[in-house]
Amino acid sequence: MRPAELDRVSVAEAADRYVELVRARVLTGALSAATAEVYARDVATLVELAGAGRVLDDLTGEDVDAVLLAFARKPDGRRPAGGEAGGRGRQSASSQARFRRSISALFKHAALVGWVQVNPMTVATITARERGGLRPERRALTREQAQGLVGAARRLGEEPSGPGRRDQRTELRDALIVLLLATLGPRVSELVRANVEDFFTNDGVRYWRIFGKGGRTRDVPLPSDVARVLEAYLERGRSESADKALLLSWRGRRLARGDVQAVIDRVQRRVDPDRRRTVTPHGLRHTTATHLLADAVDMDAVRRVLGHGDLSTLGRYRDELPGELEVAMRAHPLLKEPRPGRVRDGVGPSGEAHDGQG
Repeated sequence: MRPAELDRVSVAEAADRYVELVRARVLTGALSAATAEVYARDVATLVELAGAGRVLDDLTGEDVDAVLLAFARKPDGRRPAGGEAGGRGRQSASSQARFRRSISALFKHAALVGWVQVNPMTVATITARERGGLRPERRALTREQAQGLVGAARRLGEEPSGPGRRDQRTELRDALIVLLLATLGPRVSELVRANVEDFFTNDGVRYWRIFGKGGRTRDVPLPSDVARVLEAYLERGRSESADKALLLSWRGRRLARGDVQAVIDRVQRRVDPDRRRTVTPHGLRHTTATHLLADAVDMDAVRRVLGHGDLSTLGRYRDELPGELEVAMRAHPLLKEPRPGRVRDGVGPSGEAHDGQG
């Protein structure tokens, strides 16, 4: 049963109480001493990363995400920089998964004894994987979050060129990457494989010929705002290079798949914190599908934009949005008033039935 009253303990106090409980379980034989010390160490790290003086109940899912990612980037003193499992002395995938399990256990206990009203782990978007470490879930951004990211990318694309060498400025390239991912939803492999020659104009409309899975191609029109950023990038943002790739590193080489997440994170830092949420390139593909379908865009058109072979696959890319059912019911097509002067279903504007005869 849930306690009747909330005990607003600080993060540090909750950690102390929880570690005391964990060590007591060693005495009963429920836990080994080594396991208890692992819990204690991870909980101490949570205190360090979340802030000792913060009230535990004030931590949100976003705060937990930040703690998990901060731990993932935290240098591992047991492994020298440049060593295995991370390459830069950061936490291994197994350590990241273990840390997540440790703090999840703390929050489950906190919900049980009344230190938190809602377990923030249930709304965190970072998941643990034994291979590859912590990763954001591949779920769609809300409309506000997506508009915040797109807005930041558009502003980045409109900024005047900064100082320094042209081939080392990446603002236009970064803006283009985020806009293409968020509005067209390509696979990250399709994005980094794109060449300059894949973009063409037909009857005044800019298209991207995307080479997708199974040797299939699709021609997708660019929204006008995205087309303008593309033109600006090609004119003054793309470094001179013999490589035909659209997206180049500052060294003039084709951008790698692993670089795209860093670009998204860089643009996200320009988004208002209230509208910011970590997202993967595949999460932006979900975002495209979700919002096109939520806006009643024809399902077959969405399928063709995303490059799916059949409509059934769209179900995996369609995420629920907060409040969308309420919006759908408010705009129910059967409850809309007919336009003045319009005859519909044999009923004229005066309400008189028409039989189709003069």
